[in-house]
Amino acid sequence: MIRITDVRKRYDGAAPGEEALRGCSLEIQEGEFVAIVGTSGSGKTTLLNVIGGLDTSYSGTVEVFGRTLKTLSDGELATFRNGQIGFVFQHFSLLDHLTALENVALPFHFARETHGIDPIARATEALTDLGLGAKLNERPGNLSGGQKQRVAIARALFFKPRLLLCDEPTGSLDTKTGEQIIQTFEQLNADGYTVVIITHEARVSRAAKRLVQIEDGQIVSGEAAP
Repeated sequence: MIRITDVRKRYDGAAPGEEALRGCSLEIQEGEFVAIVGTSGSGKTTLLNVIGGLDTSYSGTVEVFGRTLKTLSDGELATFRNGQIGFVFQHFSLLDHLTALENVALPFHFARETHGIDPIARATEALTDLGLGAKLNERPGNLSGGQKQRVAIARALFFKPRLLLCDEPTGSLDTKTGEQIIQTFEQLNADGYTVVIITHEARVSRAAKRLVQIEDGQIVSGEAAP
């Protein structure tokens, strides 16, 4: 479960009283597929960064799978993120000089705990599961936009996390390819992954099983789990 309680976030340099998050409280149950929607600048990405432990300079409490994130040391937080949370971004964040296989295996090389995983075997499995078994040795420049995003999703799944946090994952894709990526997230959710997606696209919102709307740093709907 994800539980956010009265979270407030103010960026350095902001005007007095100007907050990116203003007393946000939210619960997301394990296994949910949630879309967080709102206008540009509403606080969507800030909220996602707080949930994912990428930003800990806030007031209030964030608990993810029983861990209170602000109580963790930097090392503990990095280990928790790497093992429990997968991140997917709009612009893929792939390294052009690495193959698809090498990009997916990257989390292994930054992990403090690898649990005896064979990185090549695990990366191969993740890519094959997403239909990219024939593209293992291709570099990003030789892949389509949809293939690049599936490589990015495979990388997020490397350690088989319990939670996927996605920031506009279809924003750089055409309609047909975006629909394919949405179907990928639907299948991952059916397989037991908790999926939280920030989006401004109706096609993504329709796929989610629950909508949370945020405006001006406040959650205005979707607070209670169904």
